[in-house]
Amino acid sequence: MARFACSGYRVGGPGSCLWAGPTFSGQLRRLVRDVGERLRHGEQVCLVTTQAARLQEMLVEQQREWEDGGWEIGKLGSGVFVHGTLSEGWSLPGPPSSWTLYTDLEIFGWRQRRPTPAPAHRRETSEDERAIFLRGLKPGDYVVHVDHGIAIYEGLLRRSVGEVEREYLNLRYAGGERLYVPVDLVDRVSRYIGAGDVRPPLTRLGTLEWELARRQVRSAVQDLAGELLQLYAQRKLSMGHAFSPDTEWQRDMEGRFPFAETDDQLRALAEVKADMEAPQPMDRLICGDVGFGKTEVALRAAFKAVQDNKQVALLVPTTVLAQQHYETFRQRLAPFPVTVEMLSRFRSAREQEAIGQRLSRGNIDIIIGTHRLLSRDVGFKDLGLLIIDEEQRFGVRHKERLKHLRTEVDVLTLTATPIPRTLHMSLAGLRDMSVIDTPPKYRVPIKTYVVPYNKNLVRDAIRREIERGGQVYFLHNRVQSIYPVADRLRRLVPDARIGVAHGQLEENQLEQAMDDFFTGAYDVLVCTTIIENGLDVPNANTIIIDNAPLYGLAQLYQLRGRVGRSTRRAYAYLLYPRSQPVTWEARQRLQAIQEATDLGAGFRIAMRDMEIRGVGNILGDKQSGHIAAVGYDLYSRLLEQAVQQIRQAQGEWGQDGEQDGQQGGSTGTTVTTVTVDERLLTTPLVTLTLPLAAYLPEAYIPDDVVRLGVYQRMVQARTPDAVHALRRELRDRFGNLPEPADHLMTWLHIKILALGAEVRSITTTDDELMIRLPSSEQVRHRLARRFGRDQVVHVGNQFVRLNRGKLNGAWVEKLLAVLEVMQPGEL
Repeated sequence: MARFACSGYRVGGPGSCLWAGPTFSGQLRRLVRDVGERLRHGEQVCLVTTQAARLQEMLVEQQREWEDGGWEIGKLGSGVFVHGTLSEGWSLPGPPSSWTLYTDLEIFGWRQRRPTPAPAHRRETSEDERAIFLRGLKPGDYVVHVDHGIAIYEGLLRRSVGEVEREYLNLRYAGGERLYVPVDLVDRVSRYIGAGDVRPPLTRLGTLEWELARRQVRSAVQDLAGELLQLYAQRKLSMGHAFSPDTEWQRDMEGRFPFAETDDQLRALAEVKADMEAPQPMDRLICGDVGFGKTEVALRAAFKAVQDNKQVALLVPTTVLAQQHYETFRQRLAPFPVTVEMLSRFRSAREQEAIGQRLSRGNIDIIIGTHRLLSRDVGFKDLGLLIIDEEQRFGVRHKERLKHLRTEVDVLTLTATPIPRTLHMSLAGLRDMSVIDTPPKYRVPIKTYVVPYNKNLVRDAIRREIERGGQVYFLHNRVQSIYPVADRLRRLVPDARIGVAHGQLEENQLEQAMDDFFTGAYDVLVCTTIIENGLDVPNANTIIIDNAPLYGLAQLYQLRGRVGRSTRRAYAYLLYPRSQPVTWEARQRLQAIQEATDLGAGFRIAMRDMEIRGVGNILGDKQSGHIAAVGYDLYSRLLEQAVQQIRQAQGEWGQDGEQDGQQGGSTGTTVTTVTVDERLLTTPLVTLTLPLAAYLPEAYIPDDVVRLGVYQRMVQARTPDAVHALRRELRDRFGNLPEPADHLMTWLHIKILALGAEVRSITTTDDELMIRLPSSEQVRHRLARRFGRDQVVHVGNQFVRLNRGKLNGAWVEKLLAVLEVMQPGEL
């Protein structure tokens, strides 16, 4: 490499002869075009990448003139692939010949880092999904207690009862009355969601008010559960197509993926494949943030279906997204005999008619399109898989058509921010759900600013992005004024190349505008919300949203997700007019989007949207009043319980839907009446009065929100192993456990064993511990055999008594030993 020696080795710096090469951020079409041009002009090209074999295969497939024998260094117009890593690439202009070096940084937008990478941002796998939605409770928030109703949470409070100190949730009810909830019962309290900006009335303690409200809701959810399960039962009882296991082609296609799959992606894919290989039609929701890999899961599922000679329909809300998926599917499936087509307004009427005929004859394997696919004149020869991207964007009529399709074919739904109805159905167990919330490696959260409009800020934001080689979206959602806005930006930033895209452009004009921005011909794209779904430009890392208060929360989240799709820090500016007042609801939306900066926040955005807007039409007007009365979480628990009980009652059906000789109508669905057992809504209760000061000291975890989150995690533990894992996690995160925290883990261990043994209570007197026994002769006999001669354990008919005075502080070990003997299955 001596021939490259020059004054310093800095790329692009003063006195350097090495210049920064172009970047492609995973846009392989641009890479092929660039490398081809350089080779035709006699340049030397070298690609150093960790994906050398896969990338060479992709490039050779797309650029047939590149043959293996032609890749030799030293000839004009030749190139080489090297498997390895370098920090960055460069260009060295001739004469005698020009050289360009590409690395993963230029090709894909990421580099193989030498240091240990930052830990992936992901959810705690042991944390229940419902807790993810309800964590982060702050003083002043409205909450619902399962037994006592709606209150205001006023923080954590430490109190002493006798000589034992513990921590409690401080809840304020109507009339200023207080309820102190022990932290080990925190699962009985949840954030109130239901009335939007209308403050719900606080419940009066000591009255029948809350019981009457619950009774009305119980009746309503029983009716609703039956209605919802009718569709579910039809799907489960119908026989679909059981797809074949993976083939060599499937493994070959998946091996060509140029990125490392995340664990969540692989888990979601395994769940999808298991559903497809089952005889019942699949109905699975994949929820994951923009750019987290949902499309790759869908593509692999589609290829699996095609190999069984089934057709696949990918339904998308916009023509732009259809075009994006069309390009992706064609590129990935090019080496295989798979026919991919697109049906949208980017196709002429004649082309659409021809595509429809080919589709009905079975000459198209995968069709990608907008709601046009749901038209009655579009027919399939043998549809096996329907993939729906962002279902919430479709209208009521389209959703009715989709509802009927769900009982006939496998359905896979993709979403970044699930609509409340979809989320609700998944939580209630009526839809299968996979979550992808691990971001791709080295992805960085987006910096979000909510500020009044300021032309200097806009100018600086655009210039800053252009100077670092990036591109900018400027979103203005009014077509009648979009061109004057573009002209204003041209005057503001004269050196910027500015294009315009909106939905009223002719098909070829819109396609050209999008393609020009995609290939880097424009620095700034002034556009409407047509970019909300589909445009994937990793080089665009700044978005400016004009008049942001006009947009919904989920929409703002989707729009912001257009940037931040590479390793670079991305910026989002949400502008509001100085001269116009911003409504309470809009302020809440802007605050929520600004706070949701962590990667994978789509779930919480959906729940926060419900909290701001109220439940709206989550399940129709009839149910909305019931949800507002008891809150979304308790309503969901009641519905989930009703659904589970109906499913258990119907578990003995044959496939003809009969039970005990009765049949419930033409569909064969048995009518089942259930009564919701509220004891099953939360962890069963066991009364513990133990001489242990058990809590998390503020000196150990100073932040109340974090401390409450740990308490929420704690009550979800169901086994002693889970307690040990939580103990290790606390030690790793916060250091060695102080005595009260250690006592809390012991308390939790005792409670779990007591619940497993169906113990009703464990109480303490001066010298004794009293365990109230379940009504089981077998348990009493086991205890008598094990402790019959023990001097400190006395087994009676209703209680087991432990003499604390004789144990000299070792009562915890003895209590655990007694509870272990009482566990089911012990001999």
